[in-house]
Amino acid sequence: MEMLILVPKITNRLYYIFELLFKEELGIDFKFTIDKDVFLSYEGPKFHYDRMPWDEEPGLYQQSVKLLFERDIFDQDLKIFSYEESKAIYQVFNEKSILPFDIFAASFYIISRYEEYLPHVNDQYNRFQPKDSILYEMEMIEKPVINIWAKTLGEFITTRYPEINLKKKTFRFVPTYDIDAAWAYKNKGLFRTTSAFLRDMLRFEKKEIKERWEVLRNKKIDPFDTFDYQIELQKELKIKPLYFILCGDYNTNDKNISIRNKEFQQLIKHIGDYALVGIHPSFNSFLKKNVIKEEIQRLSEVLKREVTMSRQHFLRLSLPSSYQILIELDITDDYTMGYASQAGFRAGYADTFQFFDLENDMKTKLNIHPFALMDGTMRDYLDLDVHESYEKAKSLIDEVKNVNGTFILLWHNETLSGEKRWEGWITLYRKILDYILN
Repeated sequence: MEMLILVPKITNRLYYIFELLFKEELGIDFKFTIDKDVFLSYEGPKFHYDRMPWDEEPGLYQQSVKLLFERDIFDQDLKIFSYEESKAIYQVFNEKSILPFDIFAASFYIISRYEEYLPHVNDQYNRFQPKDSILYEMEMIEKPVINIWAKTLGEFITTRYPEINLKKKTFRFVPTYDIDAAWAYKNKGLFRTTSAFLRDMLRFEKKEIKERWEVLRNKKIDPFDTFDYQIELQKELKIKPLYFILCGDYNTNDKNISIRNKEFQQLIKHIGDYALVGIHPSFNSFLKKNVIKEEIQRLSEVLKREVTMSRQHFLRLSLPSSYQILIELDITDDYTMGYASQAGFRAGYADTFQFFDLENDMKTKLNIHPFALMDGTMRDYLDLDVHESYEKAKSLIDEVKNVNGTFILLWHNETLSGEKRWEGWITLYRKILDYILN
């Protein structure tokens, strides 16, 4: 059943967010009209979205603010207020409004990453910092607020129009791996290997020297070589992971194996036999279209197929430029949307959505897949131990399950070594998987 929505003006922003909330989240077909007579004569379900209501509202009414009827990007005067057991922005005050805040403007501001277009101070890696996010300020960054708000909107709609059947969503899990360094010791080349031995000797790292030597003599498996274990998990638990492989040239922050190495190529092909593989654009490729293009071509040539998935190394993302470059290079799906230093939902959403380019005022074809949790976030940024990390994971998983969203987990092959700084983390990973799947 189609809902007719009366608005004062139809804009790209307006259509984008209504399509996300009504169609994608709730499964409600709709069409807009700016004609009051058409709206009044319509016999189906009606929804009025405008600054002011009528004296007699024939359907549901939501009071609006200006955001969705603008085209330019302005600094927003955001005031956070308490709403039920949480908080919201873009408060409205008309008693006829079904919600005391403009759910459409609030959702658009967060999911479009509007705040990342405004002046802000990046971190040392040129990344937007979570502390500058409105969701962080609202203390809602670990909740998929847009999914939660959509659920509330659906309840209002079905109460007024019980004949409407909402979409029945189901929880989904997507495990992903970033391959920043396929091996700890193997296939590094003569110069890097010799340099590492000398460094360990100067530091009197006897255990490190012994382990490196045993691995290089094939007396011991390289600690980062956890790929057989990953395959075992996939078969046992019937999960379908995605892989993002670093193919950039060696650099201070790009330390994977050379793409020209035959064993590395064989590993990539092996992974590609049982999983989908995407590019992990290098640290050095940040905002460099030609460098990213070269890295995509390298991976494509090894796999003998087109590469259409991406996740930025170090999660370096600058909007809208990073996404505009990916679109130009025919990447269709990006998995970077998340923070390195903070768990939770950068875009306030636990499902796939299409990137809206605020600069050009248009919805693009680039699918954004936001992840909720990364191993390094818990270990390196939040300084959580194994038990605390498990509790953090459970909390986020529960949040996504409560809205039947998609939980994307970001892990690394070296974390599954269970050695040194990652002691106990292979067990943690299995516990997280079991909690998700059961």
